Amino acid sequence: MQLYNTLSAEERAQLIDEAGKQRLTLSFYAYAKIEDPKKFRDDLFIQWNQLDALGRTYVAKEGINAQMSVPAENFEAFRETLEAYEFMRGIRLNVAVEHDDHSFLKLTVKVRDKIVADGLNDDTFDVTNIGVHLKAKEFNQILEDPNTIVVDFRNHYESEIGHFKGAITPDVETFRESLPIINEQLKDFKEDKNLVMYCTGGIRCEKASAYFKHQGFKNVFQLEGGIINYAKQIKEENIESKFIGKNFVFDHRLGERITDDIVSQCHQCGKPCDNHTNCENDGCHLLFIQCDDCKAAMENCCSKECLDTIHLPLVEQVKLRRGKQVGNKVFRKGKSENLLFKHSGELSDKSLAIAQKPKDIRQKIKVKKVLVGKAEHYYPKPQVGLFIIENNELNVGDKILISGPTTGNEEVILDKMMVNGNENSVAKIGDKVTFILPFRVRLSDKLFKILE
Repeated sequence: MQLYNTLSAEERAQLIDEAGKQRLTLSFYAYAKIEDPKKFRDDLFIQWNQLDALGRTYVAKEGINAQMSVPAENFEAFRETLEAYEFMRGIRLNVAVEHDDHSFLKLTVKVRDKIVADGLNDDTFDVTNIGVHLKAKEFNQILEDPNTIVVDFRNHYESEIGHFKGAITPDVETFRESLPIINEQLKDFKEDKNLVMYCTGGIRCEKASAYFKHQGFKNVFQLEGGIINYAKQIKEENIESKFIGKNFVFDHRLGERITDDIVSQCHQCGKPCDNHTNCENDGCHLLFIQCDDCKAAMENCCSKECLDTIHLPLVEQVKLRRGKQVGNKVFRKGKSENLLFKHSGELSDKSLAIAQKPKDIRQKIKVKKVLVGKAEHYYPKPQVGLFIIENNELNVGDKILISGPTTGNEEVILDKMMVNGNENSVAKIGDKVTFILPFRVRLSDKLFKILE
């Protein structure tokens, strides 16, 4: 019985490309009493794995919170796995307005204490006494009421690239930070103002609306299904968007466009930009906004220090990270003295530029390829790249593809190589291979063999 992933992200991406089938990105949540979260988790994993569903899901005694990528042809079968549980019958699935076949590359279902880290003691108030749900048209109408205060219950790195016009956008890094701040800021308006809240998919507002009603706010409203559902409704019903910019999402896309307005800047040069990235340095992983020019110049790094670090031998990089929380254990969200054009807190509704029309974002296979290994080092003077062979074998005469976020996709014919320090025509798993390249490689680059 398989209860864990057996493929790497790279292998999964290759299978998705080779299948060439449309996948849907979606999210959903439900608060319910789950007696045995571990069994619930295992049952879901088994069923979803059979449907080639990928994504990140948290389950707890209080319910489920999921962001998923599902093959379009398996969408109804996936829905059936949910509706087998009474508390998820008729559940709303927030389907993204933009799809990317690589939005998720692993299936992760984790048992947590809570499905959203809100820092609240649920025993101290009625979590079912929630605010009034508003659809897109109703939400737009209440925003026009001068008695309305609209609050963004997302974090600063989310609201910076897009938000509802006139919204209060707290300068916080976590949801739990925003609750007491907003309560204090609006304490004089509990009786006579409409407190209208929104978030990405609606789950944060479910708990927040109940909390604020418990705090004495009389008129509490929330955007049904969050920004994701709002974007779908305004498109289907041809409604004016009161949201401006891009909606941050928690998958590989890091955002989906709601309007063509760019309201944020590249954190390094100040050019209008709303594309998030994570610093290439494995000991940093800072989340920040970076334009294509800075991405090329800084090799996906947030600072000169990180740029220097990624060019050190891997063993030296590991030494620098020793004893520190790095990688997936830390997710620094865009706060650094190196980012000269970072904005958070009170944000402008002014559009700085208009985004170019996106190309078809659906990932389609361009060349058939198999993953062979990864970059280990680059020696600038002789223009030599060092790679570790992890899968299959490599032969002189092979057509290879070196691919990475900064390098792009570079194809070359391998006419000569050194294997473990000696010239050889074949390299096998575990071998260290060097060969001359007409371009620089990075530690994030992958080595593929192109199949004819």
